[in-house]
Amino acid sequence: MQNFHTHTYRCHHAKGTDRDYIEAAIKAEYTEIGFSDHVPYLFPTEHYSDFRMRPEETEEYVNSIRALQEEYKDKIKIRLGFEVEYYPQLFDKLLNFLKPFHYDYLILGQHFTENEYDENAFYSGHKTNNIEILDTYIQQTLDALKTGEFLYFAHPDLINYTGDKKIYEEKMRYFVKELKKLNIPLECNFLGFWDKRNYPNKTFWKLVAEEQNPVVIGLDAHQPEVYLDKKRLDEMKKFLDDLGIEPIECLDVTK
Repeated sequence: MQNFHTHTYRCHHAKGTDRDYIEAAIKAEYTEIGFSDHVPYLFPTEHYSDFRMRPEETEEYVNSIRALQEEYKDKIKIRLGFEVEYYPQLFDKLLNFLKPFHYDYLILGQHFTENEYDENAFYSGHKTNNIEILDTYIQQTLDALKTGEFLYFAHPDLINYTGDKKIYEEKMRYFVKELKKLNIPLECNFLGFWDKRNYPNKTFWKLVAEEQNPVVIGLDAHQPEVYLDKKRLDEMKKFLDDLGIEPIECLDVTK
């Protein structure tokens, strides 16, 4: 089994040491895992983002994961990654900052529309019936994925649109079709499932099933014991199976 969506204490809302996650994954018989903590964005203002690691913590994060890769190489394959928002004005600068760390992959997790520090920024998980915000989320994530920098799209149904259901379905159908053209795997998010958040959104995943987009499962682990929660993970797998969705079993990070 694989999981490429794992956080660390450095994001200020996850628990446990890096080693704790690895030991839990081994116990749960995972063969490959990836750490993908929230990327340390370099904001042009004094804006403070309290759900991600700080830029000065990046080197320690990288060194920790690389050391554990070597230590556990005979037991489990470990990858180094980041979960990234796409902020158009800052993205190139971010990539230049990350390049020297030789990360293995990035996953897209668009928690805000626009730029996080802007007046018009909107947290994607908050309820909204604003069609413009929905459109912005769709276009911003499509623009992100067209850069070719991402392994997959984490919780693509995070946007919490509470307006007309017909409008949501129409917009999401377009979204899913465009995502299919890009052939980017979509993550069914385990954290959202067991925490009973607005995602996974069944309407969205029905459309994914119809279009036959590639799908992966991401634990979005914020505590090591998530790796051991087989009962609820099986429940989410059944949710996908009932829709006719078969997740990718082996995702190649080396591409």
